[in-house]
Amino acid sequence: MKGKTQLGEFLQARRSHLRPEDVGVATYGERRRVPGLRREELALLAGVSVSYYTRLEQGQAPSASPEVLDALAFALRLDEPERRYLHDLARAGRQRPRGPRPAPEHVTEEHAQLLDVRGEAPTLLLGRCGDVLAWNRLGHALFAGHVDPDAPDLPDRRPNMARLVFLDPHTRDLYADWPSKARAVVGHLRLVAGRFPDDAALHALVGELSAKSAEFAAMWADHRVKSHMLASYEMRHPLVGSLTVVQQTLGLGRGTSVVVATTPAGSSSRAALTLLAQATVPTEPARTPARAATD
Repeated sequence: MKGKTQLGEFLQARRSHLRPEDVGVATYGERRRVPGLRREELALLAGVSVSYYTRLEQGQAPSASPEVLDALAFALRLDEPERRYLHDLARAGRQRPRGPRPAPEHVTEEHAQLLDVRGEAPTLLLGRCGDVLAWNRLGHALFAGHVDPDAPDLPDRRPNMARLVFLDPHTRDLYADWPSKARAVVGHLRLVAGRFPDDAALHALVGELSAKSAEFAAMWADHRVKSHMLASYEMRHPLVGSLTVVQQTLGLGRGTSVVVATTPAGSSSRAALTLLAQATVPTEPARTPARAATD
């Protein structure tokens, strides 16, 4: 996922999604062989020369100024996360020394305290690529009750939410609108790719998912970028049935984030979470009765 190539592919993909009538470009009834805007039309909208834009899209321009990138973002009708992603791709494409390898991800004492205080709400602590670094009891029960609850403690066995969403039948069935959840996962990975273009773990994850899931490969090729800080999902849980949760994601720095699932007070969804909490309370091992004293 080299920066220059990704920048050109992103520009081309987003250009192909824009119809001339969406941006006020007259076509005079002309039949077009390919969908979307032409390079010259986008260049005109952005106020740059066609030759320069062509070189930029083909990865042959050494750099683009922030002003040019903002002009392209405006012409392409990008939202704020997509605009930031465009800038990230441009920075990744510039000549620069390779940065240090990302440090292994682990749970700090502060992160553990955060999970403790969120004990009444399903909570996950996720790494850059969606690895589950930790979860509280209810987070495990809601999102992946079929997975070993101690798996996040072992780096080589940590569940990965992207793998679960695309490759695990249980997680696929968990979401009533699975395509929406899947697109959110891919959109988030796109954001991560822009921020951490040299992350070997991300390269490996994208390669694995592209090889094992045609749906992931198609969504990844679409170059959609999505910020997933707030999203509502209807879930079909095997223990408590249907419930709707709002998944709120809070960034903790260096790509680590905490995901909390909330429900409205007094709702049937809150009642379902309460039932799930009761159904998954750990059972204490039965005590062996003391042997009666003998005379």
